[in-house]
Amino acid sequence: MKKLSGVITAMTTPFDAAGRIDTAALEAQTDFLILKKVDCLYPCGTTGEMYLMSAAERELVAETVVKRAAGRVTVYVHTGAMTTEETVRLSLHARNIGADGIGVVTPSYFRMSDAAMLQYYRDVARSLPSDFPLYTYNIPQLSGNDISPEILEQLSEEPNIVGIKYSFADMTRLQEYRKIKNGGLSVVFGPDHLFLPALVMGCDGTVSGCSGPVPEVFVDLYSKYRAGDLEGAAAAQRKAAEAVKLLKAGSDLSIFKAVLSARGIPGGSVRKPLLGIDGSEKRRILDAIGAYYGG
Repeated sequence: MKKLSGVITAMTTPFDAAGRIDTAALEAQTDFLILKKVDCLYPCGTTGEMYLMSAAERELVAETVVKRAAGRVTVYVHTGAMTTEETVRLSLHARNIGADGIGVVTPSYFRMSDAAMLQYYRDVARSLPSDFPLYTYNIPQLSGNDISPEILEQLSEEPNIVGIKYSFADMTRLQEYRKIKNGGLSVVFGPDHLFLPALVMGCDGTVSGCSGPVPEVFVDLYSKYRAGDLEGAAAAQRKAAEAVKLLKAGSDLSIFKAVLSARGIPGGSVRKPLLGIDGSEKRRILDAIGAYYGG
């Protein structure tokens, strides 16, 4: 089973002026990220505006990315949805189109008991072949639900639940996750401004929205870390953290799309009720962020 590692780019979903998915733009984004040597593509997640798309639209995005990637890079599709039924549908679809694995966010909005959380992930995992990898995805500040280390340890008994994507900047919790299965459970970290500290603590990589518009700084950081150049990696981490700040850490997805467009990759628009940034703010960010990719 392929696991996640390195720079795992959470892709945006480009919508055209009519609000439809722009598959040609999505193909261009896929090629761009592969050219920039990211380690994995991760469509249909938070950065991909997952809950603003229908199941059929999410399937179209997944199919487009998997087909365009054509085995050149690992592709994990995010399939978490508001119901178990839809999550299972999207998960089976991802497996059937040739994705390397899936990420599944916790149920959202409605508070989940530990028993309900266990059942949800077991239902999804057991709907799939035991050799098709699944990462749980914990982003409690947005979902309203949290995966405790105790629950994750129980879930790790499922043969295809191989890791967790943790998107909250709690390094103590990160350490607790890393202890599961004596360090054998894969952990990838969402807060990309802490990429290097997470690597040093034993994480396998970062699932980074900011690496979509400016992949260079994150790829450089990981390359230096892997080469044992910790001083160079630390310098790259400082640069990456500055880029994350300029990009507002993904809190306004239209910024990512504006930067992609400025780089010649059609970013498209966000889907309502989200709104794009205004002209002056957009210009300020574009002028500042160019330094992080040589633009």
